[in-house]
Amino acid sequence: FSDPTKKMEGQVVTMPGYMIPFETGFNETHFILSSLPLNACFFCGVGGPEGVIEVYSNRQVKYTDKPIEVKGRLKLNAEDPDQFMYILEDAEYLGELDF
Repeated sequence: FSDPTKKMEGQVVTMPGYMIPFETGFNETHFILSSLPLNACFFCGVGGPEGVIEVYSNRQVKYTDKPIEVKGRLKLNAEDPDQFMYILEDAEYLGELDF
């Protein structure tokens, strides 16, 4: 991680992006937020791991294919290969965005 990114660890940040559920449910508390829509996301070979963040929401968020915004505490992960590099903990869903 770069020095500016390391300085952000533990701070509350607001992130825009597209929701990608881990499960097949439509109300998630644990999901991926991608800088790209699902059809062009990291898993489809377009972006890289720097374009996604693992989100742990403080309440269920209904799935949408529209861009959303969430706010939470940033955690950096350089150790656990079972989690993403960027993690947003205790996240609050702020709503859909209208680009």
